[in-house]
Amino acid sequence: MQRAFLFLIVGVLAVVAVVYAVRHSQTTSNTAVTALLPRETVAFAHLPDFNAARKDWLRSGIYQLYTEPTVQEFLRKTPGQKNTASNSLSEFEQLDPKDAFVALTSIANNTPKLVAGFRYAGSQSAAEAIIGRWRANLLGESDATKGEPQDYEQHKIDIYTRGPFTIASAYDGRWFFAANDLAELKAVIDRADGRVKDRQSLLSADESFRAAMAEMPSRYALCFFLQPKTFAANLSPEHRAALESVGAVCATTRFDNGEIHDALFVAMPKAQSVATLTRASAALGTKDTFLYVASLLDFSKQVALLDASSGIGGGSFLGSALQKMGTVLERAQITSDQWNAAFAGEGGVLADWATNAHWPSAVATFPVKDFARAKNMAGVIAHASDEDAVWQESDRNGVHYFSVAAASGFLVMRPTIAVSERAMIVGLDPGSVQAAVERSGSAASDFSNGSNYKAASASMPAPTHFFAFVDLALLYARIDSTLRPLLLMGAAFVPDVNDHVDLSKVPPAEIVTKHLAPIVSSQIYRNGGYLTESVGPITLSHSGIALVALIALGGDSANLTNTLGSLASPPLMISPSATATATPAGTP
Repeated sequence: MQRAFLFLIVGVLAVVAVVYAVRHSQTTSNTAVTALLPRETVAFAHLPDFNAARKDWLRSGIYQLYTEPTVQEFLRKTPGQKNTASNSLSEFEQLDPKDAFVALTSIANNTPKLVAGFRYAGSQSAAEAIIGRWRANLLGESDATKGEPQDYEQHKIDIYTRGPFTIASAYDGRWFFAANDLAELKAVIDRADGRVKDRQSLLSADESFRAAMAEMPSRYALCFFLQPKTFAANLSPEHRAALESVGAVCATTRFDNGEIHDALFVAMPKAQSVATLTRASAALGTKDTFLYVASLLDFSKQVALLDASSGIGGGSFLGSALQKMGTVLERAQITSDQWNAAFAGEGGVLADWATNAHWPSAVATFPVKDFARAKNMAGVIAHASDEDAVWQESDRNGVHYFSVAAASGFLVMRPTIAVSERAMIVGLDPGSVQAAVERSGSAASDFSNGSNYKAASASMPAPTHFFAFVDLALLYARIDSTLRPLLLMGAAFVPDVNDHVDLSKVPPAEIVTKHLAPIVSSQIYRNGGYLTESVGPITLSHSGIALVALIALGGDSANLTNTLGSLASPPLMISPSATATATPAGTP
């Protein structure tokens, strides 16, 4: 009996140990890294387990698409071409790196100080054989100068220089550290060796960091943290105030069932709004809807993004479009108070692409509170947007329409605005606007009742401020059917294209779309900040990074900094300028 009882106790303890081990293996701790960094650290990125993240990536849907035979045939490299990136990754994998990080610890006097490191497996000599090759590739063997090694607290510090650049590196137990500043490297070594006794001087003790990390998932593949207030000194007063209101930005990426799951937390005061995100505009969608966005509106927070005098995005095509929009709204002299009196505090955007259509159509919708005010305001906006256009007005079934009389240009567009008791709907052609008006009286549609939309919505927290849905498979299928014939025809007339890419080997659409799940994003406000989550083969976060890069291509560094400052606020819908005070005749 006693032996049976003993076996029972041992069994219970074994089960508890297994459960603990499983849970512990699914959590990620950045304690080891943040204990190495100073409290004033500006930004850092943390990769807890490189090999585990790489294995998750190899199981992801987007990588499975990459490995499709037809995709590989299309992307096949020139015979004998070396893939140096793949070789470097394989070498890094041999080290079984843990807690890899790179941090910007200071930008005082416009001199950035960077430090990086990771824990490795195996011997130091094996690690140095690989790291030495990276160092040679980075600095150039013939151009780099190796200085006299320095001894510091029983560690040897190697110093390499190339022109104005310096890299100091050292091994500390199973850690490898490198920095572009010798003093910064010594400080990291001191923290790693436990010589820093003041725990309050470490990043792990910073309140804004701890609060932001508390909103992040316990398990992640990559984490990024930023204290944006550090950059505020170089901005104009209005942008400085906006950026200083942001306490911290924290983001993580992880893999869930083959999809990428991003979380972004921006610590900042909540925008004043009494509206509730209803997503009622989803009823305007159809079975051909590939994009749906719903958001609360906060005009006062977004005015800087559209103000033509702000200089944001200047020089890029996107920046020019934003500035033109800001000019239109300023010309219309519409204030936020006037807008709020006519419309509810929510906006929606839907884009459809029918099977037999060459191009997609899109509409924006705004719930109407006061029909008379909304109708007058729509007229002001229409005429201010294009003073040379001839706008026709008509009424049908209680709906007032504004539409440009004639279309021009390569794309046949006739901007149209419809105002009813329920909503104002804006589109680029009368047909799409009329169809949306007819659906606006419904409580649901083929889109909002569709399995894709319902499943995607259920995978996210119920949004309170922002929601987005993108049907990637539908979008790609429509792009393929429209562009494939044009590309093949273009290759026939421009034979040189075939020297760079074989368009006849573009993978069939069904091969691509089977790996493309929808992208969905949701935003809520909690614990002093906006938390935005996004899931998909790629996410809205990745799209946002591409957008910032696109803006940067057309502008200088100042424009990029200003854009980042404006985008630090939550992704609320674009709003009219609140700076104008005059009211033209006929404006409500």
